[in-house]
Amino acid sequence: MASSTDLTDRFDESGPTHMMPTGGTSATKIDWYVSSPTLLLDHMVVQQHSGGSKLTMDDSWYRESEEHRRCIAACIVKGTYALESDRTMCRQGLQAKSLAPAWWESFHFRLKDVLTDDSFKHRGDKFIFGAIYEYAAPAGAPPRHPSAPQYIVAFRGTMMRHPKAIQDVYLDGKIVLNRLKGSNRSQQAHAAVHELLATIAKQRESCVVWLAGHSIGASLALDVGRTTMDQQGLGLPTFLFNPPHVASTQAINLLQPSEVAKNDLYATSNLVKAGLGVILGPHRKRMAKLFERLSPWAPKLYVHEKDFICQGFIDYFQQRERMEERFRGAAKSAMTLSYRDIFHHLVGHDKERPHLLPSATLWKNSRIDDASWLTKRSNVHGLQQWWKSDA
Repeated sequence: MASSTDLTDRFDESGPTHMMPTGGTSATKIDWYVSSPTLLLDHMVVQQHSGGSKLTMDDSWYRESEEHRRCIAACIVKGTYALESDRTMCRQGLQAKSLAPAWWESFHFRLKDVLTDDSFKHRGDKFIFGAIYEYAAPAGAPPRHPSAPQYIVAFRGTMMRHPKAIQDVYLDGKIVLNRLKGSNRSQQAHAAVHELLATIAKQRESCVVWLAGHSIGASLALDVGRTTMDQQGLGLPTFLFNPPHVASTQAINLLQPSEVAKNDLYATSNLVKAGLGVILGPHRKRMAKLFERLSPWAPKLYVHEKDFICQGFIDYFQQRERMEERFRGAAKSAMTLSYRDIFHHLVGHDKERPHLLPSATLWKNSRIDDASWLTKRSNVHGLQQWWKSDA
């Protein structure tokens, strides 16, 4: 009898049922071929200097195409979870027992490489935390749209049921302390993407690379995407599922202030930051230039409004819009700054908070399943919500 872990790792049991074969067909539904106009649509984007773009085609086409991209990216990330589960449960190498491949092969991708964390190599463990997938066109497939991905680099999140989950929790702590860049996983993730992009450039290929991640993995994908945009000017399509947001937002929300009090608190805080920015001119100018370099890149953030870990992104963008409405002159400066960054600048160690983004597409899920409190807490941060059709 299959264990609960086996069932969650099984694509046929837990995958996107609305995209699975019907009527005797053998291919999973994928909406990125040239014959489909859906990939030509603009997105509603939260930008610092713009209210966003408008839909240029029928809205139903837009929703379907966006849904397919979201579901496929989430499934590929799930495949990375399943890779580590296969390794831990000794399911690797046996095609009949390995559960991971179905999560990417169903969308015509093949596993190109795996990324392992050998920080604890003295114990003989090499944890799979990421993977690179390459599109393998099926025989007779029509040409795809140029914006469809040739490669997807995916990063998994914390596996609390893993026998050595402490290694993921250790990285969680680094995210809280804003020390992710110094971790082994961050260095390997940057190196793998840099090498992939260099290989593509050397071969003069014209192809698209996606970044995707969940929880910790979303932090890694965000960090890699920011760096790639900042240093190379390449805005890679990035899918961030339940990305951690570390700020005072969570503490404020726990106090459950009224909406008026909350807005006033954020407005006052932002005005203080704007004032500090005037005093700390070099830091303010450096952050303004960083925002200018990052602004063409708009990662997709998928958050649940009840997820304590990532709900701060909702407040960040909502309060930024309200700040622009009330104090347009101070808003531009305030939203590029954080108190922690200001403190590090004062002590001579410049850093940037990863949640400070000039542009993003924010997707919010409000659905709450009828379940126990503990299950609800798990579900709102779970990856499985993002490959469902009603997310």
